[in-house]
Amino acid sequence: MERMFPVIIAIAAALLLAAGSLFTVDQRQFAMVFQFGEVVSVIKQPGIHFKIPLMQNVRYFDQRIQTIDPEAPELFNTREKKNVLVDSFVKWRVIDVERFYKSVGGNDTVAVQRLRQTINDGLRAEFGQKTVADVISGKRDEVMEIVRKRADGEAKKIGVAILDVRLKRVDFPEKISDSVFERMNSERRTVANQLRSEGSAEAERIRADADRQREVVLAEAYKKAQQLKGEGDAKAAVIYAQAYGKNPEFYAFWRSMEAYKQTFRNKSDVMVLDPSSDFFKYFKRAQPGSR
Repeated sequence: MERMFPVIIAIAAALLLAAGSLFTVDQRQFAMVFQFGEVVSVIKQPGIHFKIPLMQNVRYFDQRIQTIDPEAPELFNTREKKNVLVDSFVKWRVIDVERFYKSVGGNDTVAVQRLRQTINDGLRAEFGQKTVADVISGKRDEVMEIVRKRADGEAKKIGVAILDVRLKRVDFPEKISDSVFERMNSERRTVANQLRSEGSAEAERIRADADRQREVVLAEAYKKAQQLKGEGDAKAAVIYAQAYGKNPEFYAFWRSMEAYKQTFRNKSDVMVLDPSSDFFKYFKRAQPGSR
């Protein structure tokens, strides 16, 4: 048993030595091997790798895409000196792990602070050259691409790539939003009142035109009626003249009957006439031999 003890110790030491010399790298990670604080190798391929135990140590860095999403929007000024609240996010990843380590000590928090400062500076510069309409809709994509390229150039100095910069929301501050809403509301009321005024004027014009057309139609109708009446009276006069020419006595009798009918229409009418008047000519007894 005493002979086996050194063997067991040797085997255990060998296992510990083997365990201390092997390490694995995940596909989502970079690995850096340090020897006495100096970088001796950078491992980008996943799998099992070796290091010198006790002399070398390994540090891992995430190579996945990460997101910077501020908790609160930032306040920027546009070219018209108007304040806007900008809510954005950034996609980034480590591409040069050695530079990343040397620049920011491999600290993600420090890297995020520097990237946020770079992005904010880029956004502030671009917003200062654009109008509100540009950053809201017109040139929004252009602004994001310019900021991304500029920030990516700065980010590469610390071993990082900026993959995307996006504006989630561009809005006015609450007080300014209320003011803008009131101004828009006032403008809409002005436009509505103007449209109502124009509508009323158009209605008056239509009514005036309708009244004019009505008067024209009535005048034309009256003219036509008078014309027809005149033609009727003329034809009646011709007929009366022809009838009178054929039988004057009958015509006189007929005219007297019409006069009697019009005169005695109302029983309360009173007339004072000489009985020998021609008005009662056909009331007198017919002469013998007459027809």
